[in-house]
Amino acid sequence: MVKLSLHPHPREDVVDMHIIITGGSSGIGAAIAEIETQRDAKVSIVARREEPLRSLRAQILARDASAQINTCAADVTDAAALASAIETCEKAFGPCDRLIAAAGIVEPGELISQDLETFRSQVETNLFGTVNAVRAVYSGMVQRQSGQIVIISSGAGLIGIHGYTAYCASKHALAGFAEALRQEAKPNGITVSICFPPDTETQQLAAELPLRSPAAAAVIGDAKAWPAAQLARIIVTGADRGRFEIYPGLKMALLGRFGALAAPVLRWYFDWKIASVRGNQDD
Repeated sequence: MVKLSLHPHPREDVVDMHIIITGGSSGIGAAIAEIETQRDAKVSIVARREEPLRSLRAQILARDASAQINTCAADVTDAAALASAIETCEKAFGPCDRLIAAAGIVEPGELISQDLETFRSQVETNLFGTVNAVRAVYSGMVQRQSGQIVIISSGAGLIGIHGYTAYCASKHALAGFAEALRQEAKPNGITVSICFPPDTETQQLAAELPLRSPAAAAVIGDAKAWPAAQLARIIVTGADRGRFEIYPGLKMALLGRFGALAAPVLRWYFDWKIASVRGNQDD
């Protein structure tokens, strides 16, 4: 008989745990890899490109030659290749105890002007890439009746943003996926967490900002991007404590907890900001 655990057991001692991170060669994923190797976990990083993986591995080993770090190149949108990469990681370090699904891409653009392939690639990477990663470790976790899945969504998964139709669609979908998965996973001793980070200081953000429309910039505001290392610490702490929803900072927490109540006001405010931008452009 399956034992139903009503209260997730926090696990702050990760020594010798095998943690697999997808999209971990840069940004939040790489910062989490740094933290977890410092805590003596066994860390496997899966990402598309070999060179950033080699560079990160060398960086971690230069800091600590005894760090247990493994890398494997695979595209998360290729379910078979990803499953094979994760199988290789598990052969090296044992079954996956914690999956960090951090792979994601963003390319702003209004629906009317963005080609379908660019739209589709964001959904394929952000949503199906996460699903592929979860499916690759989930059966083993169910068999062992233990494990943890941590999904990295975005603040854009809590609210719609002008010029981010594809990105918002994919990140909102992750919230629904995590909610349903949590219900399926809990009776099997598996904890699910989902995090909603704000703008983060990464190479991806640097590439994104020039493509962000004036209307999007007005809606998002001028809040300073968070350092990836700071967000990584929040995510790791939330995962250790078995939290389902991880909200970095007060704004994300308020948006996550009370966004539905505030939605009419937020929609009015966003419409006003966008109209103001368009009015200035017409002058």
